[in-house]
Amino acid sequence: MSRHILKTVLFTAFIATTGAIGGYWFAQRPHAAAVMTTVASSSAQKPLYWYDPMAPDQHFDKPGKSPFMDMPLTPKYADGNEALPGLRVDNTVLQNTGIRYATVTRGRSGSAVEAPATVGFNERDIAIVQTRTGGFVEKTYDRAPGDMIPAGAPLLDLLVPEWAGAQAEYLALRQTGDVGLTQAARNRLRLLGMSDTLIQRVDQIGQVQNTLTISAPIGGVIQSLDIRQGMTVSPGMTVARLNGLSTVWLEAAIPEAQAGQVRPGQAAVARLDAYPDLALSGQVIAILPEVNTQSRTLRVRLAFPNPRQQLRPGLYAQVRLVTAARTDALLVPSESLIRTGKRTVLISVDRQGRFQPVTVTTGGEADGQTVILSGVQAGERVVASGQFLIDSEASLQGVLTRLASDSAATMTAPSKSVPASADIEAWGVIEAISVHEITLSHEPIPALDWPAMTMAFPVAAEVKTAGLKVGQRVRFTLVKGVDTPTITAVRLQGGQP
Repeated sequence: MSRHILKTVLFTAFIATTGAIGGYWFAQRPHAAAVMTTVASSSAQKPLYWYDPMAPDQHFDKPGKSPFMDMPLTPKYADGNEALPGLRVDNTVLQNTGIRYATVTRGRSGSAVEAPATVGFNERDIAIVQTRTGGFVEKTYDRAPGDMIPAGAPLLDLLVPEWAGAQAEYLALRQTGDVGLTQAARNRLRLLGMSDTLIQRVDQIGQVQNTLTISAPIGGVIQSLDIRQGMTVSPGMTVARLNGLSTVWLEAAIPEAQAGQVRPGQAAVARLDAYPDLALSGQVIAILPEVNTQSRTLRVRLAFPNPRQQLRPGLYAQVRLVTAARTDALLVPSESLIRTGKRTVLISVDRQGRFQPVTVTTGGEADGQTVILSGVQAGERVVASGQFLIDSEASLQGVLTRLASDSAATMTAPSKSVPASADIEAWGVIEAISVHEITLSHEPIPALDWPAMTMAFPVAAEVKTAGLKVGQRVRFTLVKGVDTPTITAVRLQGGQP
């Protein structure tokens, strides 16, 4: 019996302990659920202006809905209080989510542009080898396209039969001692395509030399060699094409957004996967006029010396173009920027720990630092990592605020509110036209409690838009629908559509 009583006491104690722990856990849940809350403050003062927290640079002179986020505008007061000035995040959450801060600093920044590049031939270092006279190919010296040869290397031996008679006549006239006839015969040899070196050799040995050795005028790669032993060649025929390798070109693909930082003569450094420990120096020699429409990149040509012929066409390289350094620039870590496509945003942190989006103008970027031209000041704290969490929370709070506002408006709406099927008329200027949509910069619409703004409206099927043009001032009729009001009629100012 005593054993049964002991079990009952222990079970009762366990239930009590579990209930206490559960009660403590449930008591802490509201705090955990309210970790990220919108900081609200009220002020009896008259607001200076209204704004959208996600686009703080745009100011409005009266309350209404934001033209950007479809949410109520926020009032701005002289003492710095706003209805929704920002977000406050619990320190525990900051540690768990890995949010880090950075400070806007002043320093020296040399912006750099980095881009991939491909090694290619220098198209200005080309030699075309042609024959000055006709003949027969006696020897080709075992050359082939792709061979690398030095300057002066022989390419082929050409037998020229007609040279034999001209040289024999020259030697015979030289023995007569007639200077005039000898000089005339010598000029004839030049006209037949003989070089002064070959004519001097004929003078020295006194024998006919009717075999011509054609050599490479420059060192480099044989791009083409269109001859074979026994072939007949005619005067002016191209027998070989050589490309020098003393310098090479690198063609880099520069992003369109960084095209303004590139100029001819700019110094460049290249690194190749084939030689990872080797940094090569060169410079920009040309900015090609055509932009790649698919990759949105600018083609930039760079020249690099190649004394050891390590840079071979086809190799992949990474180039870095360094611009002039700014000695007194505002700098933030590049990772702290949120680029939306239309603007660049930083998440700033004030002394009360509130987070605010700030639109900034950026300059160059180098070594993980970006130059800030406007929007923040030195010493301000910004979010360096985790800013997308803050941005997402701000967007969520905006949606919750709009839902709460809509719910309150529904409960307190006066009896004179516009029914869903009532026609609403307003004036506006056409900004864009498509088959199913018209974008208008409209005047305030009191029936909808809308301020003046620009937005797109769907168009009813019976509305004809063929006669409408961008820039026209029109009076349009709306029918309040489930989502966005729909245009059911459009009339030009002073006339029919």
